[in-house]
Formats: sequence, C-alpha cells, structure tokens
Amino acid sequence: MAGRSLRSQVRYSVRAATTAFKVGVAIGLGSLAAATAVAQQPTTTTPDLHRGQVLSYTCLGCHGIQGYRNAYPNYAVPRLRGQSEQYLINALHEYKSGQRDYPTMRMQAMSLSDQDIVDIAAYFSGKPLAAAATAPTLPVPEAAQLCVSCHGPEGIAVAPMYPDLAGQHASYLTRAIQEYHNKDRQNPIMDSMAASLTQADIATIVDYFSSLRPGLRTEPRPFFGWPDHQPSKASE
Repeated sequence: MAGRSLRSQVRYSVRAATTAFKVGVAIGLGSLAAATAVAQQPTTTTPDLHRGQVLSYTCLGCHGIQGYRNAYPNYAVPRLRGQSEQYLINALHEYKSGQRDYPTMRMQAMSLSDQDIVDIAAYFSGKPLAAAATAPTLPVPEAAQLCVSCHGPEGIAVAPMYPDLAGQHASYLTRAIQEYHNKDRQNPIMDSMAASLTQADIATIVDYFSSLRPGLRTEPRPFFGWPDHQPSKASE
C-alpha cells in the first residue's frame, strides 16, 4: 500500500511539473510574440509630409479658412502655416494631455498618435519663417521688450519651442495673452509675464507682432481657394 501511495505521489508531481512547464512555455511564447509585435510597430518620428497633409484635412476645417472665427469667445482662429514645427508638436501634446483646456482641440488631439502629431506639425510648419533682408526694422515698443527675448524682434522665435508671432491674427494674440493673464492657460514663463500686463500693454504688444512681415499664413483648405489677404485690424 505504501509503495502504491508513493508511486501515485510521484506521478502526480510529474504531471504537475509538466503542466507548470507547459504553462510557463505558453506564457513565455506569448510574451515573446507580444514583444515582437511591439517591435514591429513604427517607432520613427521622421515626419511624413504627405501623411501629414492627409491627416490635416480635419484641422483645415477651421485653420484652413481665411478669416474663420471662434464664436464664443469671438476671435480669429490662428494661422499655422510657417509656425515652428516643434511648437506645434508641443501644443498638440498639451491639448492631448489636458494641459491646454480647449474642448474641441482636446478631442482632436486625443485621437492622434505621436507619429500623427509629428506629421501634422511638419505639414503645417512648411518652410520656416525667415526675416526678409530688406524688411524695415520697426522699433520694439517698451511693452514688448521682454516678449522679444523669446519671440524675437521680428516675431520669429529664437528657439523652436517658442511660437512665431509675426503676422498672427491680432484677436487671437489678444485672446492668448488674456488667457495667460487669467490663468486659463498654464505656462511658467508666460504666467508671470502676462500677470504684470495692463490692457494697454496687451494692445501695444498685439499691434506690434501682428503687423510684422513676413508672417504666418493660413494654409488653404482644398476647395476653399480664398486669398490669404490681410484683413483690417477691425475685422481681426
């Protein structure tokens, strides 16, 4: 009896060990397959301009129509053509994470992968802004003296993480500064800068940067070939 009990225990132990081995192999193969699948996913961040153009079609529903305005509050949708590629990437990630709180842009950005964001930013950026050799140099107003340390005296940012401001819609710039002033946008640099500005300062800064040329442009949406004219200040 003792012998049969011992043999039964041995067989049970062998079966248990075999089962454990099979489960371990299955888990290992499953992990390997998962790792292989992940490794096969595109990981490049090299921009694909054609793909960016296709993905940007929805964006152009607002950003591709000259003079298109946000209704509440009322301001012109920003021009993006020529904007810093890195700034656009950062902005889309901020909308995606909720760091920038704007429902329409957050919903759009949440649907985008990192590669999508890179491609869209590259498409809208296009040829970077460059100061014209013969462009007249406007005196920088006192209110804008600190602004040009990041955004440049010609409205072309000194580093790619900062936005270019030259030629941007006056009403959009006003809205953006007011959002920083009211803490509706969060940025360590802009929060402190905007807090000290008066309404007169904001008007001076906006008038200066929106008047600079060459400037940002509206990327025309297909089938909406309207000229990218510069509207009057009253309409901005």
